Amino acid sequence: MLALVAGLAHARAFELEAPGQPPVIVHDEQATMRLAADMLGRDVERVSGLVPARTTRLADCPRRCIVVGTADSPLVRDAARALGVDLAPLAGQSERYLRVAGADPRGRALLLVAGADRRGAVYGVVDVARELGVSAWEWWADVAPAHVDRPVVDGALRVSPAPSVAYRGIFINDEDWGLQPWAAKTFDPAGDIGPTTYARVFELLWRLKANLIWPAMHESTKPFYAIPDNAQVADDYAIVVGTSHAEPMMRNNVGEWKKDFGPFNWFTNRDRLLDYWRGRIEAVKGTETVTSLGLRGVHDSAMEGAASLEQARDTLQDVFRAQRAMLSRARNKPAERIPQIFTMYKEVLDYWNLGLAVPADVTLVWPDDNYGYLAQLGTDKERRRPGGAGIYYHVSYWGRPHDYLWLGTTHPSLIRDQLERAWTMDARRLWVLNVGDIKPAEYLVQYFLDAAFDAGVLRQDPARHLEAWAAAQFGQEHGREAAAILREYYRLAWERRPEFMGWSQTEPTRPVRTTAYVRTGGDEAERRLADYRALVARAEALAARMPAPLRDAWFELVLYPVRSAANLNTRILKLDLAAEYARQQRPSSNLYVSQARAAQAALVADAAAYNALHGGKWAGIMDVNPRRLPVFAEPEYPAWSASARRGCGIVYPAPFSVDGDRLTLTTGRPSTRTVTLVSYGGQDVSWSVRFARGVRADADEGMLDAANGHERRIALRYDGSAAPAPALSLQCGDKRLDVHLKTEGKASAGVPGERERAVVLRAGTADSARGWTLLPGLGTSGMAMRARLDQVPDAPLTYRFATTSDGDALLRLVAVPEHPLTAGDGVRFAVSLDGGVPAVIDTATAGRSERWKEDVLSNMAVRTWRAGRLEPGMHTLTVRALDPGVVLDRIDVLLDGAPDYYGMPPLD
Repeated sequence: MLALVAGLAHARAFELEAPGQPPVIVHDEQATMRLAADMLGRDVERVSGLVPARTTRLADCPRRCIVVGTADSPLVRDAARALGVDLAPLAGQSERYLRVAGADPRGRALLLVAGADRRGAVYGVVDVARELGVSAWEWWADVAPAHVDRPVVDGALRVSPAPSVAYRGIFINDEDWGLQPWAAKTFDPAGDIGPTTYARVFELLWRLKANLIWPAMHESTKPFYAIPDNAQVADDYAIVVGTSHAEPMMRNNVGEWKKDFGPFNWFTNRDRLLDYWRGRIEAVKGTETVTSLGLRGVHDSAMEGAASLEQARDTLQDVFRAQRAMLSRARNKPAERIPQIFTMYKEVLDYWNLGLAVPADVTLVWPDDNYGYLAQLGTDKERRRPGGAGIYYHVSYWGRPHDYLWLGTTHPSLIRDQLERAWTMDARRLWVLNVGDIKPAEYLVQYFLDAAFDAGVLRQDPARHLEAWAAAQFGQEHGREAAAILREYYRLAWERRPEFMGWSQTEPTRPVRTTAYVRTGGDEAERRLADYRALVARAEALAARMPAPLRDAWFELVLYPVRSAANLNTRILKLDLAAEYARQQRPSSNLYVSQARAAQAALVADAAAYNALHGGKWAGIMDVNPRRLPVFAEPEYPAWSASARRGCGIVYPAPFSVDGDRLTLTTGRPSTRTVTLVSYGGQDVSWSVRFARGVRADADEGMLDAANGHERRIALRYDGSAAPAPALSLQCGDKRLDVHLKTEGKASAGVPGERERAVVLRAGTADSARGWTLLPGLGTSGMAMRARLDQVPDAPLTYRFATTSDGDALLRLVAVPEHPLTAGDGVRFAVSLDGGVPAVIDTATAGRSERWKEDVLSNMAVRTWRAGRLEPGMHTLTVRALDPGVVLDRIDVLLDGAPDYYGMPPLD
C-alpha cells in the first residue's frame, strides 16, 4: 500500500484540457523523458486539437501540469512532495509507475507519472494515452483517435503491476519485400532501416509495453550498428538490443563478416572470430543489451567445420567460456550478472538433447518449429535453472516447407495455447516474436505482447481480447462485427494459409499443383469460396459504414488481408474447378477462368492501393509476390472448348457425380444438401423449383446463362420431418428433372449423427472431459481440447454418436500438430470404440520429415485407425491422453464410401 501524507486529497479525475487552461507537460531532462513528453503532447493534440507546452521546469507550469519522470529525479521528488505522495513503493522495482492527480500548495492541478525507471515512466505515459483513446497503431496503421473536447483521465492513486515477462520484444526479419524497401525508398533519410525508422519502431514498442528489439539482419539491410545513430536511438528510447539465434555476441554476421576475414570457423579461425566479437562487445558495453551466446554458421546454418553433432556440442563449451570471459572483462562484472541467452534453434536443439551444458545463469530460449508450435519446453530440472527460460516464436517465416511472409494468419487461439504452455512450464524470462515486416501482422503482434506484459490475458478466450482490440481501433459501434470478421479470417486461414494454397513447397522450390479441395468433385472448394465471398461482403459492408478518418486503418488492418486472402483462394480454386468441371463436361469452366483472372487483377490492385494509402506514406511496404514463389506467380489462363453434351442435368455432391443418384437424409435431423443444375452446351434456359414436402430450395427460379456459367448451385434444406417427399422436381427449360430423396434411419436426439456416411465428433462436444481444457476457436472444429499440461489426465474424453447405416469404419483422428511438451514426453492418444481394445495413436513427428511438413501446412496431424465393422445404432468412443498437453481437434468416423474431404466434413 502507498503511504500518503495526511490531510491532502487526491483527485478522482484529471482534466487534461480546461477552458483557457491547456496543460503543460513537465518532464525530466533526459532524452527518454523528452521523447515520452513529445509523444504524449502529440496524442493530446490529436485527441483535442490543442497543443500542450513542454518544459523541464515545474515553475514554468502555471495551472495544469502533467509531470513525467523517474522517481529518482529532483523534478518528480518535488512534485511528489507537493502532492504529499510517498514514492517508496517504487524503490527497487522495474518497469512500474505511480500515477496520481491532485492540487499542490500553489493551487495548481498536477498529474504525476513517476516511473521506477525510464521504461516505467514511459508505460505510465502510454496508459494515459490509452485512456485518451489513442491506439498503439495510431501511426503504424493510421488509426485516428476520436475527437474529445475536454479529455479526462483517472486521477486516482495507482501503482502499476510489474510485467509478467522480463524481456518482451520483436525480431524484424525477412524484411526484403516490405519494411526495407519502404524505409529505403519512402521513409528513412538513411536510405535503409535507419534511425528514423527505428524511432518509429521503438515508439510502437513503447505503446505495446515491450522493451526488446532484435534488429533486421538480412543481406538487403545494412547491419544495425553500421548505421550511425541506430544504437543511440535505441538508448534514447530505453530499448534493450539483442540479436537473433544466428548472430552471437551482438554481431550481424551476414553484413559484418567479410570475406577477407577468412572462414567463419572456430576450428581454423578462432582468433579472428574472437577479435570480431570483442570489437562489438567493447562498443556496446555502455548500453542495455541481451547477448546471444553460441556459434552457428554465418547465416542461419549449422556450425562450420564440425564433423558431427557431438563435436559441435563439445565445441560450444569452449565457445561459451571465451564469450563469457569477454563479456565479463568488457562490463567489469561477473558474467552471471550480465543478461545472456542461448537460443536452441534448429540443430542447436539437437546439441541440447545430446547433453550440451549451458552455464546455469544463461537464459535458455526455446523456439517454435517456425510454424507456431513450440518444439520443446523445459523439464522439471531444466526449469530450476537460475537463468530461467524464454521462447522465440514466429508469426512470419521464410523457409521450408513453405514461406508465409505475406499475410498475418496465425490463429490467435494457437498463440494463446503456445504461450500458456510457455508460461506453465516457466519459460517466463524472455519472449521474442518474429514479426517479419510488422505489417500486416499488427493484431498478432499486439496479442503476443499484451500477453507478455500481462499473462492474465491468457486466462480469457482470445475472442474477447480480439473484440476489445477491434473496439479500441474502430469504436464500440463496429468492434463486435470487426472482431467477427477477423475470427472468420483466421478460421479459414487455419485450415490452409493463403500462401500454402498452391500445394507447393520450397527449398527446393516446387511448382503448384491441384489443391486437395477438389478431390471430391468440387463441392468442398465451392463451400470455401462461398465462405470467402461472404466474409469479403461483410468486410466491405463495414468499410462503407466506417467513419472517414478510420477507413485507411480499416483497409490496412482488416479489409486488405481479408480481401487478399479471398482473392488468392479464388484465383487458385477457380482454376482448379475450371479443370475439374471441364472433365465433367460442364460449361462453366471458361467463366471460372475469367473469375480467376479477375481475382489476380484484384490482388495487384489492392496491393497498389495499400502502397498509395495516406498520400503514399506506405509506398513499397506491400508486395503481393514475396520471394517470387510459384504460388504468387500469375498463372496461365486456359481456354476450354465446349462439350458436345446438351440439355439440362443435375450434378450431385460427392460421393455422387452422375445423374440419377439420390440424396440420403436422416429422419429427424435437419440438414442442407447442395446440387448443381447445369445447362450442358451453354444454352440459356430458365429454371424453377416445385414445392416438395419437407424440403425447400434457397431459390425458387432463375436463369442459366453466361453470367453464371450456365449453372446454378441450389441448396436444399431438409426440415427433419419424418416423411419428406421422395423427390424434388426442377423444371429446366422444357425438361423436368427430379432430385431423388431417401430417408434412412432416425436421428438420435442429443448426439452427433451420420451424414454422407460420416460422423464428425468435435473434440469440445465430449460428454466427459475431466482433466482437459477447451481451447475456443482452435482447430478445424473451432473447439479443440487440450490435456493437462502438468500431468496426464486420468479421465478420457467420452463421445456418444449414432450411425444409421452399416459398414467398415475408418476413424480419422485429427489432432493439432503439437510437439512433445518436454524431451521426456510424447504426443499419444489411446482410442477405444464401444469398449474394445484401445488403439494407440501417435502424432509426433521427427525433424523436418515429410509427415511434419504435411502437418504444419494443414495445421492437422491426421492419423487413422481401421476400427472394423459398425452396425447401425448408438456407439461410444473414448480418447485417453497418454502424454501431457496433447490437443485433439476432432474425430471423423468414416464408413466405407464416405467422401474424402480435405477439411472437416460438413455437419448439417
